[in-house]
Amino acid sequence: MMQRVRRLAVTFVFVFAFIGNVKAQDKLVGTWKLVSASSSTETGVTNKSVYGPNPTGILTFTPDGRMMTIIAMGERKPLSVADRVTAPIEERAEAFSTFIAYAGRYSLVGDKETLHIDVSSLQNWVGTDQTRFVSLLGDQLTLRTPPMPRGGVLQTFELVWERLK
Repeated sequence: MMQRVRRLAVTFVFVFAFIGNVKAQDKLVGTWKLVSASSSTETGVTNKSVYGPNPTGILTFTPDGRMMTIIAMGERKPLSVADRVTAPIEERAEAFSTFIAYAGRYSLVGDKETLHIDVSSLQNWVGTDQTRFVSLLGDQLTLRTPPMPRGGVLQTFELVWERLK
């Protein structure tokens, strides 16, 4: 009898933990617009224009656990020709270095979101898991990365998003 009670208690804990996580994940569902992006180093140096002035971005979470992120640096220059393949190599390099996009599945446990990357403008990310720490306050979502290299320096990135209505 005692074992049965223990099993039932353990089952309830797992069910309620799952339901709680699903509800937390449901709060992310929708489309978000990038409000700000900043980074900081381990020495405390902060860069408030990590994606240049006026960056733009869209982040979408679906109810079935998919996500997509697109971020463009502010004030990107257009290519000199409409055909991206025939555009000068320097222009293509600049276009690539000022834009990031990735998509895949996501899971949320507590405040830790894991992105399972299926496709990315950074091929090195495909097949990897990327971690973000989530803070949600009303219609404002803040995602923070663990320290990661950028320009040879370890940085923590913080992106603030606003829910689109």
